[in-house]
Amino acid sequence: MTVLAKYQRLESEGIWRADEDAQRRDIIVSIGEATLTLTDLNEVALTHWSLPAIRRQNPGTRPAIYTPGDDTTETLEIADDEMVDAVEKVLRAVRKQGRHPGRLRTLIYGGISLAILVLTVFWLPGALSRYAASIIPEASRDSIGLRIATDIERLTGAHCEEPVARAALDRLTLRLFPNATPNVLILPSALETTQHLPGGTILVSHKLVEDFETVDVLAGFLLAENLRRTSYDPFERLLRDAGPTAVLGLLTTGNMSEDDLRAHAESLIVATPASLDPSQLASQFLETEIKPDDYTVAVSPSAETVKAFEIASAQISAAPLLTDSEWIALQQICED
Repeated sequence: MTVLAKYQRLESEGIWRADEDAQRRDIIVSIGEATLTLTDLNEVALTHWSLPAIRRQNPGTRPAIYTPGDDTTETLEIADDEMVDAVEKVLRAVRKQGRHPGRLRTLIYGGISLAILVLTVFWLPGALSRYAASIIPEASRDSIGLRIATDIERLTGAHCEEPVARAALDRLTLRLFPNATPNVLILPSALETTQHLPGGTILVSHKLVEDFETVDVLAGFLLAENLRRTSYDPFERLLRDAGPTAVLGLLTTGNMSEDDLRAHAESLIVATPASLDPSQLASQFLETEIKPDDYTVAVSPSAETVKAFEIASAQISAAPLLTDSEWIALQQICED
C-alpha cells in the first residue's frame, strides 16, 4: 500500500491510558506495516494496535483521541498534526482497501467461497480448517498472530522487556534455534508454561525464568513448544476454535473478527500444551546438545519419556547456555 509505505517509521509523542482507571503515560507512537506501535520513552514496546480496528473518538477535534477497537476503554491521544494527518490517511487507505477489494481478488475469494460451501457437505470440519490454513498468505498469518498477541497482552499485561535480559534471551533463542528463530515473549502473569501463535511467536510464563535455578529448564520448555509449533499448525488450531462460519469469512474477506481472535486468545491462556512424542522431544535435546536432566525434574514426565531423556542425556556433553550474569539478568526481566 503506497500510503502505508510513505508513513512507515514516522514517530511522534502521544499520551496513552491502558484503561479508564489507569494513569496517563507519555509514550512514543509509530506506524508499522500492519499496526500502530506504542512504546515507552525508553523504546520498550507497550502494545500494538491493529490498523483496521483503530477508531477515532473525536473526529475533527485536536488533539485526536483513538481507541484500538469499539469495546475498550484504552485510549491514545495524539496532538502532533503531522502524525494525526498520517494516521487518518493510513486508516482511510486500510479501510478503503477492505471495502473495495480488486476484481481479481473478489473473483478468487468468491470462487473459493462457493467451492467450500459445496464441499462442506462432504468434508469433515477439520478438513475445511486445514484447507483454509494451507492457502492463507504468510503476511496474513503474521498480522493475525500479532493481533492475538495484543489481545493476550491485554489479559496478562505487556510482555516483559529489559535490554540486558532481552539480549540474554535473544542469545539463548538463537543458540536453540539457529534456523527459523522464533520470537520469544515472556509474559508477566496468567500463562502457566508456554504457548505459540501464528507467525512464529512463542509465549513463555515468567515462572520459567523466576522459579528455577538453571536456564536448562527454560531451554527445555522452549524446545518442547517449538516442536509443537512446527508439528501442529497454530493457524489451523485458530480456525478450528473459531468454527466454519469464521473460516468462510476469512476465505471471503481475508480477515477475521476481533471477537473470534479475542476468544482464541483467552482459550490459549488456559489451554494445556499438547503432548509430544518422547523420542521426538529427546532428539531435540540431542540436536541442540542440551542435557534434559533439569527439565525432567521440572515436568515429572511419563516413564517412557524419562527413559528417552536418560538415553539422550548419556550422549550429551553440554556447555553452559548462558553466563551466570546473563541468567541472573534474564531471571529479573519482569521485575519493575
